[in-house]
Amino acid sequence: MPIYNAPTRDMQFILHDVLKLSESGLAGHDELDREFTEAVLDAAGKLAEEVLAPLNTVGDQQGCTLENGVVRTPDGFHAAFDQMKEGGWTALDCDPEYGGQGMPYLMGVATGEMFVSANMAFNMYQGLTHGAYSAIHAHGTDDQKTTYLPKMVSCEWTGTMNLTEPHAGTDLGMLRTKAEPQDDGSYLITGQKIFISAGDHDMSENVIHLVLAKAPGGGEGTKGISLFIVPKFLVKEDGSLGDRNAVSVGSIEEKMGIHGNSTCVMNYDSAQGWLLGDLHKGMRAMFTMMNEARLGVGLQGYAVAVPAYQNAAAYAVDRLQGRAVTGTENPSGPADPLIVHPDIRRSLMDQKSFLEGARMLTFWGAHEIDKANAGDEEAEGRISLLTPVIKGFLTDKGFDMAVLAQQVYGGHGYIEEHGMSQFVRDARITMIYEGANGVQALDLVGRKLAADGGKHVMAFFEMIKSFCKENSSNEALSADFIEPLKAASKDLQAAAMFFMQNGMKNPNAALAGSYDFMHLFGHTALGLMWAQMAVAAQAALDAGQGDAGFLNTKLATGRYYMKRQLPMTATHLARIESGAHPVMALSAEQF
Repeated sequence: MPIYNAPTRDMQFILHDVLKLSESGLAGHDELDREFTEAVLDAAGKLAEEVLAPLNTVGDQQGCTLENGVVRTPDGFHAAFDQMKEGGWTALDCDPEYGGQGMPYLMGVATGEMFVSANMAFNMYQGLTHGAYSAIHAHGTDDQKTTYLPKMVSCEWTGTMNLTEPHAGTDLGMLRTKAEPQDDGSYLITGQKIFISAGDHDMSENVIHLVLAKAPGGGEGTKGISLFIVPKFLVKEDGSLGDRNAVSVGSIEEKMGIHGNSTCVMNYDSAQGWLLGDLHKGMRAMFTMMNEARLGVGLQGYAVAVPAYQNAAAYAVDRLQGRAVTGTENPSGPADPLIVHPDIRRSLMDQKSFLEGARMLTFWGAHEIDKANAGDEEAEGRISLLTPVIKGFLTDKGFDMAVLAQQVYGGHGYIEEHGMSQFVRDARITMIYEGANGVQALDLVGRKLAADGGKHVMAFFEMIKSFCKENSSNEALSADFIEPLKAASKDLQAAAMFFMQNGMKNPNAALAGSYDFMHLFGHTALGLMWAQMAVAAQAALDAGQGDAGFLNTKLATGRYYMKRQLPMTATHLARIESGAHPVMALSAEQF
């Protein structure tokens, strides 16, 4: 069975040495000192390591079953979910008015990484609930909040998001689910939704579905879409559960991975629902949930690769294969361990340097969300710009890292016994759901770059410029971190300029380069994150504080990323500047 060790020390370094959480000036953050966050992270790590991780293989092998209309989760899931609820982990960053603990979103992300790494399929049940909670919290009426949120915060009731239909995935304007208004103010929802994660299960008393549907008078396309609360069981005025609503599970999808999560086909047959937010403004309410979900999926993308890397590194130390080219290093054994070979080192360094940079970027993004929630409009602009990058780049590269970890095992990585296959299969969905990564790239180039006159991307460039200027005199870091970051930023600016000069007269020129731009942006963002971590690590070393071994390892890992990965920005720029012709040269019949 694969191992998992919660990376709490690295998380603490990011929270306190880099982000300086307790000094941020945000309300309540001054209480989040090292001792407090250490206690929270250690407790979450223990739950992840001892309870959730052992169930990961169980969930993969057993999957979920549908019996007489009831969805059954794998053995052990229900008891683990009860532990999750009893420990208050589902309420960590929720509003205290509804039973939450009121911690920053960042703390929810930090603990969430460990839960995902330990058991991604399991964590999706509470993860989807948190997204539904956020949508109702932002757009619901006072009665709706009072009715649903306390039970969703505790996960006595769980939540889902229902967008996709058999004929309508990304193009939501094509959806056919209908909402017929009733005299009592409710609506009857009729239609079918597919790919609904955690659509039904046996671990909560009720499931609160948020369903996109078209009500009369909304017009064509997405402008006619509304969002509705459709509970599995109707809720009485006193808060108790009433009759079963006309919503049922048609089937459980057979999937490549995340078998422990019940991905359902949901049928709505005149099910009773209530409008959430404004009529015909459902996309605005849904995006409250989707934006949070996209950062969460970016987290999933790298978090699944964390235990894959941990296992690969351990295997590379133990597995004896061949001899080091510089001379025998294990003379008492028949061969040297895999770790002596440079190509294995390259693979592990690719993984380690990406994963630690991805963690920093995701935590930074969560911190930006906390700032935005406190009224910081500039932070809101920054995280809006970076959301498709976090989702798209981190999931693409996270999957690549899981594959690299599997490769370390050679043939044994292809055998289910070692568990590496599951990490690869589970990671693959992150590149697809919550908006396939090609769509994320189109959103980044087609919408986010030009948003508010381009001021957010310009602010990002300025943030890098200011950081480099502030640290240019740091002789220990300038050559290895600051100068490479400057070069990457110049490549990113050149790509943005290419789109500005060519996008209007030839939109294909921009869209053909959008995927490369997303990766160029991702590498640059990770370069900035690594430079920030390097400054913090060097400052601690200079002050004689902290664990010197840990800090020097951090700097060496960062140097690897800056020298071996960040130069990819030049390749992506060259692809972008090749324009649309190489991409569009063939006719449809020539494929």
